[in-house]
Amino acid sequence: MSVTPDPTEPSPPPYGRSRLLGPMFWLMIVFGLMCVLAGYALSRFGPHLFPVKPKPAVSSDLAGVRPLAPAPASPADEPARLDIAPAAPNSAAISELTERIDALEAEQSRTAEAAASALAAAALMEAAQTSRPFADELAALDAVSPPSAELRALRRIAERGAPSRAALAASFPDYAARAAGAARAPGESAGLMTRLAAALSRVVTLRQVGEVPGVGVDALLARAERQVEEGDLDHALKTLDGLPPGGRDALAPWRAAAEMRADIDRRISAVRVQALEDLARLARSGA
Repeated sequence: MSVTPDPTEPSPPPYGRSRLLGPMFWLMIVFGLMCVLAGYALSRFGPHLFPVKPKPAVSSDLAGVRPLAPAPASPADEPARLDIAPAAPNSAAISELTERIDALEAEQSRTAEAAASALAAAALMEAAQTSRPFADELAALDAVSPPSAELRALRRIAERGAPSRAALAASFPDYAARAAGAARAPGESAGLMTRLAAALSRVVTLRQVGEVPGVGVDALLARAERQVEEGDLDHALKTLDGLPPGGRDALAPWRAAAEMRADIDRRISAVRVQALEDLARLARSGA
């Protein structure tokens, strides 16, 4: 059994037509019209809104002109250039300079050695003034000084030394008293009274001191004592040479010590003077 539709009922519209005339369709139509209007506006008003700056035209007068090359400078304008080749080393000049340097070094070395020798001689003289040995100070001087007769002689007595001048002056009165008693000793032909007086003088010795005139035993001993106190050993020894044999024998131990002291002082003084002269000579030659 079939049902016949009612001819009076309206039929629904077709599906494809309703989608084509929807809102999207009209939006696309409006967007297309706007693009057309924008293109027309740019073509119509674009040259006035965005003018193009023309490039500067090259002048026809200067178009064919080529840049000039810089003119070469004249010899007068250029600074003088000296082609100085390095000079070849002169062997003679180098040799002379080397010799001068060697001479200066040798002179400085000699000056230093002379100064060291002078200082060592001063130290030796100070040490030798005492009664103690001075072998160490002599070895220091010997190491910086040239060989000499004075140094060789000092080596023999440096180990034991010699009494100082002060010690010799302090011991002289006792030896002088013995010398005075021995000088008055009677000879073998003397009488009994003379021998008794000589024996008594050995117990109590009377001797004149101070300024004693004449050339007698007391005068010689007094003069020598004063010279010893003043440190003049050389003149004191010469004065004692005038004593009679008995007096000289009594003074023999003291005289040996005094002669050693005088010899030490004399030799050390000569070494020191020589060292100072060498130093002064080198100083004058280097000035």
